[in-house]
Amino acid sequence: MTDTEGEDDLSRLASGWRRTEVRRGGVWNVQPVQAAQAVKTYQCPGCNLEIVPGLAHVVAWRGDGVMGDAADISARRHWHSHCWKIT
Repeated sequence: MTDTEGEDDLSRLASGWRRTEVRRGGVWNVQPVQAAQAVKTYQCPGCNLEIVPGLAHVVAWRGDGVMGDAADISARRHWHSHCWKIT
């Protein structure tokens, strides 16, 4: 990934609606992904099942990482909304 791609990811995620949550021993940024915006398949780290295109879900990344925002954004994960709520 180039520096420009990382900046684009950071700008795109920072511009959308998101909330901050404290869980699993840290601060997390959580951003909903609407069904119309969900165009790729991801594997949910909560249940290890696929999040298929067209399924609304959330993206979560650390808000308090020591390596900075760009590193936290690159380590973000897509979760089923239910899986995120119960972990």
